[in-house]
Amino acid sequence: MKILIVDDHAVVREGARRLLATLPGAEITEAANARDALNEYRRSPPDLVILDINLEASSGLEFLQRLRALSRTVRVIMFSMHSGTSYVSRALSAGAMGYVGKSAPASELIEAVSQVMAGRVYVDRELKTSFDAATTDTADPLQNLTNREVEILRLLGEGKSIAQMATIFGVAYKTVANSMSLLKAKLGLTHTADLIRLSLERRDGATSSDTERR
Repeated sequence: MKILIVDDHAVVREGARRLLATLPGAEITEAANARDALNEYRRSPPDLVILDINLEASSGLEFLQRLRALSRTVRVIMFSMHSGTSYVSRALSAGAMGYVGKSAPASELIEAVSQVMAGRVYVDRELKTSFDAATTDTADPLQNLTNREVEILRLLGEGKSIAQMATIFGVAYKTVANSMSLLKAKLGLTHTADLIRLSLERRDGATSSDTERR
């Protein structure tokens, strides 16, 4: 079984590699960014990709869509620090077959690999409880956002400017500015500060939930 780990943090890749190396017959390669991951994928297509949702100069969700364009059979597990149900929903909608939080026990990633390679969708146990509850709640306005809009909201919460986001996405400044205007309209907000506040509130809420579960 060939596994490609894509994460821009070397310590995370090393930890995942050590863990996955315990699986029988596992052949593991790594990539730190989307460009290297695509090159590695084309050189030796893996059976499974372990993909971070946040990549330097790229979105893991957008990279997932590029992978799916190359192969409809590639299996992908998102491995993320984000525990928000909207991220889980978008990852699965984009074609991921698994979602595991980086705060989950090591056994969860092993279980995810086992289930996904068997053709089943897997969400780690702690996230699944929240995800199952959220799927019956249509009141969350973030469920109606595009992947790009979700990424803009996240990056705003990280303090990124429009110019920086344009560089990350590889698009014009005006394209990001227009997307932000549409985002405000969808969420019923007026100012960029409101978007930043919303992003921080959702991030802090997810962090608080993680702390309580521990």
